[in-house]
Amino acid sequence: MQRILLNRGCLGIAGVRRLSSTPAALSNAFFLHNTQWLPPGYENTKFKPFRDVNHPALATPTPPLKMFKQVDALTPKRLLKVYAQLSKARLTVLVMLTSMSAVALSPLPTTVPILLSTAFGTALCSASANSLNQIQEMPFDAQMTRTRSRPLVRRAITPLHASAFALATGVAGPALLWYMVNPVTAMLGAGNIILYAGVYTWMKRKSIYNTWVGSVVGTIPPLMGWTACGGHILPSADYPIHTFLPSFLATNPLPMDVSFVDNPLSPFALFMLLYSWQFPHFNALSYLVRDSYAQAGYTMLSVLDTTKNALVSLRHAALLVPICSVLVPLSGLTTWAFALTSLVPNLVCVGAAWRFYKHGGEKNARAVFQHSLWYLPVVMGLMMFHKQGMDWLKWLGLAPDEEEEEGAKEGVVVASQ
Repeated sequence: MQRILLNRGCLGIAGVRRLSSTPAALSNAFFLHNTQWLPPGYENTKFKPFRDVNHPALATPTPPLKMFKQVDALTPKRLLKVYAQLSKARLTVLVMLTSMSAVALSPLPTTVPILLSTAFGTALCSASANSLNQIQEMPFDAQMTRTRSRPLVRRAITPLHASAFALATGVAGPALLWYMVNPVTAMLGAGNIILYAGVYTWMKRKSIYNTWVGSVVGTIPPLMGWTACGGHILPSADYPIHTFLPSFLATNPLPMDVSFVDNPLSPFALFMLLYSWQFPHFNALSYLVRDSYAQAGYTMLSVLDTTKNALVSLRHAALLVPICSVLVPLSGLTTWAFALTSLVPNLVCVGAAWRFYKHGGEKNARAVFQHSLWYLPVVMGLMMFHKQGMDWLKWLGLAPDEEEEEGAKEGVVVASQ
């Protein structure tokens, strides 16, 4: 950006002296040549190249070939790395883990083939959605510093090759889920690809509500894990909603029936947990990279209104408290002890979100983002620890089973006779 200094004793228009000797450019060189991404025939549209303009970027001579870096050959090892980058490997692993957490929390039995098929099928669906997203956003990724190293932008792989990979994983994922798991899980996986690569990617340049749609995308993998075990996500006459009140509130306390955990309130609790978690996570991240989003033309709340962006983050961080302390144990996924132990991570995150809203700044935004990284695995771990009907001492072999206790009692009775 040109810097100017007002000085009465300096020559120039209106007494303005430039501190930089570089002439003012009409636009950045990259944006000038960004017409390379437009289809043939763009000359007759509003995207017209500069004409009769002595632009510095146009006046620059073509650099010699020795100035260019030779592209490395795609060896199998490099190709796997490119595929991992197209799939956003770390995000795909997180998606797969959230799906597996629902399998672990389900009271219904499962088998190892179904478990592995669910994990691998979910990963393939995530890889396809992320690849399709990068194919569509290639020209915009090239404008942001944090995404300029993506494989399509640096031309490590052609768009046709990336499209073939996205198509292969997009077909293989739902097909694997259909034949090895069940059709409901497969349809959820295919629908999530469409929702992320279609609706969400399109909305990122149209409306701030893309974040709300993207949050729904993140809630579907746990539902896939729940349905993979045979669970139901919608209420019906055969699968009504059951609630698990704490013992001191129950008028007629009955013996716990763990099979009642398989009711639509349980997947809804998982849905809400993942849905609300994504707002502190993403809104803090989008605040840190808001300059890049603005440069690439993305319609993000962090670009248009930083105060509301922080407020939405705080709102959903606070909403996680009743979700964990009321909705999750009420659904029967965990015992009511989880309502107390989950308060610690929730209050830490609410405090960070409050400081982000009250004072703003990248330091507070980074704190919210970093807290969101450990929050989800910690809360999921606590849910597993407090899982309804789970006796960890017996599972670890530190306490005798009921059959062993009965056998010991029978032995004592026989010995006394």
